[in-house]
Amino acid sequence: MSDVTLPSYIQFLQQENSYTHAAADIRLVQTHISFVLLAGDFVYKWKKPVDFGFLDFSTLEKRKYYCQQELLLNRRLCPDLYEALVTVNRDGDGFCLNGSGEVVEYGIRMARMPEEQMMGRVMARGELTRAHLDDIINRLVPFYEAAAGDGEVKQFGKADAVAVNVLENFDQTEDFVDKGALTRAQFDTIVSYSKEFLTHEDRFQARIDAGRIRDCHGDLHSANICLSDPVYIFDCIEFNERFRYTDVAADVAFLAMDLDFHGAAEFSNYFIEQFVEKSGDSDLMGMLNFYKCYRTYVRAKIALFTASDPAVDAEARTALIEQARKHFLLAEQYATA
Repeated sequence: MSDVTLPSYIQFLQQENSYTHAAADIRLVQTHISFVLLAGDFVYKWKKPVDFGFLDFSTLEKRKYYCQQELLLNRRLCPDLYEALVTVNRDGDGFCLNGSGEVVEYGIRMARMPEEQMMGRVMARGELTRAHLDDIINRLVPFYEAAAGDGEVKQFGKADAVAVNVLENFDQTEDFVDKGALTRAQFDTIVSYSKEFLTHEDRFQARIDAGRIRDCHGDLHSANICLSDPVYIFDCIEFNERFRYTDVAADVAFLAMDLDFHGAAEFSNYFIEQFVEKSGDSDLMGMLNFYKCYRTYVRAKIALFTASDPAVDAEARTALIEQARKHFLLAEQYATA
């Protein structure tokens, strides 16, 4: 990845002497919406100035607001992980982290988690256990019970509200059809299945009536879980309430889908079975396949968005397109199950 494509403040933050703490071996990780810098015992996260419609970080003030929201919302599950709002400021012809000059950018500082315990790495080593999933469930069940589920939140459980999120994905990916990751036949199959399911308004209303629509995490998959002690479930959706105000079934379906994607269907089934038992939410099963299909399609979309970023190098772009292809294939499997 060439530094030419990176903002100047990110180039500044890749230098060890930019920090007041030890910061050897600084590493930059990019997503479609963030620059993440791992520096010593800390992680600094900065929002890209992008506007995807469903997400708008286009102005400095908006990025400041959503940094503040990120701290507030993630402290629900990780109170000791999300530390502070930080700034990059002008300093003469250069920059200063948390300085007194003009604010160039807002970000957040987090404590750095043990990378070897990230759920993706644990799975890759073949070391995931049922006990790990039990730990996750034991964090999630009380989290959902305590999460807001009032009138405003409940409205997002209606079929027409869910349809906004689901159909938006199809609108945003149709230009990618037959360009390497998604065939027309797959696209039509997934769209048809999803639209048909959405006609069953009574199923969605039953979930509302049961109090299962909550202010959830919104992005519950293995890349956002650290299997340390305690378990960290981090990086919830802060940028759009309609992705976080959702059925608990949609939240846990994300992790179940992710386990399926990584070839761990047995763990996926165990996770759902135990979650249903401990939460008393047996009706969740009737929504699971629909939300799995939705979630894997979202992951495919994000992979394609990231691959389209000019700051992403050719090797990473190829890997992202292949990841999207596999997610679309899984979505098709859910749609035809």
